[in-house]
Amino acid sequence: MSLVLDPAAQDLLFREARTANTFTDEPVTEEQVQAIYDLVKYGPTAFNQSPLRITLVRSPEARERLVGLMAEGNQAKTAAAPLVAILSADNEFHEELPALFPHFPQAKDVFFGERPVREGAAAMNATLQAAYFIIGVRAAGLAAGPMTGLDFEGVRKEFLDDDHTPLMVVNIGKPGPDAWFPRSPRLAYEDVVTTV
Repeated sequence: MSLVLDPAAQDLLFREARTANTFTDEPVTEEQVQAIYDLVKYGPTAFNQSPLRITLVRSPEARERLVGLMAEGNQAKTAAAPLVAILSADNEFHEELPALFPHFPQAKDVFFGERPVREGAAAMNATLQAAYFIIGVRAAGLAAGPMTGLDFEGVRKEFLDDDHTPLMVVNIGKPGPDAWFPRSPRLAYEDVVTTV
């Protein structure tokens, strides 16, 4: 059975897409980021909790502070990317549930009244949304460079607050020269899928 999505779109989103390590200096506009969000916000999360929060690092001063918190191998590309986004999980997402889950607004207190429960749910669902975000960047014709080589506590203290947990930093832009490492192998279907 073939997929319904056009093969060129499949390539853009998955087969030909890679983690970019260099970028051109073409800017990423606010309109592009808005379009990405307006697409990926429809990806599902449990209870529609939507805990992903996006911090766009645009000013040179903020960029310099962030670069200093990145692992050494991620510093130069983070300094040079046209746009950098810090993706985090909002551990107080439950405050939005009466609006986001209106058919059962009590979910806010019934299921998510305790902070440890919220932190676990926020981490899982915001990570899911981060994957949607990366696919959205690709859908916009841009390349994403997601990274977890960073000082997470430093990023939280410098850019977020105690209610937000950083998940990753994503460099965004048009791919530059030698942007890609060779494609790494993937597991075969039979190595991943089990039927019971």
